[in-house]
Amino acid sequence: MPTIQNLEDVLVWQKARCLARKIYGLTFEPPLSLDFRLKDQMRGSCGAVMDNIAEGYGRGSQFEAVNSFSYSKGEAEELKSQLYRALDVGYISQGKFDELYADSKEIIRMLSSWIEYLNTTNIKGLKFKGR
Repeated sequence: MPTIQNLEDVLVWQKARCLARKIYGLTFEPPLSLDFRLKDQMRGSCGAVMDNIAEGYGRGSQFEAVNSFSYSKGEAEELKSQLYRALDVGYISQGKFDELYADSKEIIRMLSSWIEYLNTTNIKGLKFKGR
């Protein structure tokens, strides 16, 4: 990516990291910590959001970035569904749900904007520079 020098400078990755910290903190506390399946699914989804952003950033091509960012969006959508499950069975409060759901939506919005930009730009990435 032309204006971003390090993964840690990518704002959407920073937001995904913050969300992952919140999800991990939540899943260490009962009653959610006792639901091993849902806890692991939530941790996996939030981790995959971060990791796929990192992978897309590091791949070096516009096409591969779009593909990875699309996977990230899907994982963030999956996390939203998992949040509903946690809310519906009483593992989290409405306030905590609203906070985490809004964080997920913001990440999805940012990824959608980045994907749209990459799909319309002539920049193909470092992998194809000079081709």
